[in-house]
This record gives sequence, C-alpha cells and structure tokens, in this order.
Amino acid sequence: MNKPAAKHVLFGFHAVTVRLKTAPESVQEVHVDSSRRDARMRQFRERAEAAGVRLIDSDAARLAQLVGNPRHQGVAARCTALAPRHSLDEVLDDAEGAALVLVLDGVTDPHNLGACLRVADGAGAHAVVAPKDHAVGLNATVAKVASGAAETVPYLMVTNLARTLGELKERDIRVIGTSDDAALTLYEVDLSGPVALVLGAEGAGLRQLTRKTCDELVRIPMAGAVESLNVSVAAGVCLYEAARQRRTPRAG
Repeated sequence: MNKPAAKHVLFGFHAVTVRLKTAPESVQEVHVDSSRRDARMRQFRERAEAAGVRLIDSDAARLAQLVGNPRHQGVAARCTALAPRHSLDEVLDDAEGAALVLVLDGVTDPHNLGACLRVADGAGAHAVVAPKDHAVGLNATVAKVASGAAETVPYLMVTNLARTLGELKERDIRVIGTSDDAALTLYEVDLSGPVALVLGAEGAGLRQLTRKTCDELVRIPMAGAVESLNVSVAAGVCLYEAARQRRTPRAG
C-alpha cells in the first residue's frame, strides 16, 4: 500500500510563486492575508487563480500559526512534497557546460542555506551538496530565504562527503576548498573548467578530512578588519568568480 505524499508549508511571495510556476499540481491550497490589497497581492492572487489553486482568505495571526513565524508576507501554501532530487550522478550527466557544484561542509543555519541556494541559482550552479550529518535540510525557512531557488537548484545530502568529493574527482571535476590560510587567492586559480567549490561554516571552516580531500585550497582576500565572510556571501563571491571566468576564459 502506497503511503500518502508528505505535506509541507511554503511561505513568502517568491517561494510560493515559484512552486505555482514549476509544480502547480503540488499546491493544495494557498492562504492569503485578506487585509492586503496592494498590487503585489493582487498579482499573486491572479497567478494562483490562473493555476487553478484554491485560495483561502485568512489573517496575519492565522498565517503566523500555520507557518510558525510572522515573516510570511501574507502568503502561505500547503503543498505535497515534490519527488526526491535526482542523484548527483544524474544531475552531472544532464549538466550543460562545465560542471559547477557548490559543496557546503557544516552549514546548519537555514538562513545561510537558503541564501546559498539563491546565489547558486543566480550563478548557474548545477547542484548544492552537503553531508547528511552536518547540515540543515530543506524546510520552510530555507525555502523562504531562497526565494524560489530551493525549487530550482538540486540540494543533495550525501552520507559520506569525502567519498562524494572523491567521486567528483573521478569525473575530472577539480575540488577546490576555501580556507583563510590558503596560499593562493580565489582570483589566482582557473575556475573555467569543471569545478566543485567547497565552503565550511563561518568560524569553524572545513573539517579536517574535507580539507585533506580537496585538490587545492584558496582564500578570499580580505582588505578590512573582519577576518571572514558569512558563508552565503563567500559562496556568492566564489560562484560568481567561476561564472565570470567562464564568460571570459583566460588567455593562453
């Protein structure tokens, strides 16, 4: 006997709108704050109605109870969970152009993960990878912060991160880790080919085994008083440098 599909709640305009665009059949009902009558809410209602989704007028208090916090923007959706993401092998087999993978080692804050997914989507990364035992899973907060990227970028949680990094190497994907004490800066390495960029949690950095598994370590040069960047900011710097190099390959 098949189990019923798991249900979860998405909230915020971006997260719910992307689900309505990419998988409207998974949206069972949408709750909206009836006191909001601005243009953004009117446009959102029109999109939901066009998708044939049931709209339920609610209020801020009920939405906060449904979502679990008050940062819902007046929009929440009950959805069935989408099918599990493809394996990393399938994602890479289907990838167009040189592989670009973001690997997060020890990122447990949902706000950081959501922001990392957002920059990964913007930079054109093919997947975000994290270990099952040192990472946060996808939840409503991640989806809200990701502004729809949680629906578009495969987030793959693996049992053994070092082994997965080894498998990436077998595919001729260079594994480049970030470390404050690396000799080379991000801007001194070639990121135009297949690459996996590995970032650790702010403060803790990469775990020792992860660090040893990397082909090379680089640092983001810091000109001010602070010693490091938030992991999502660092991810954006690294991914967009890779994207820049792919648009303008190095001479020679």
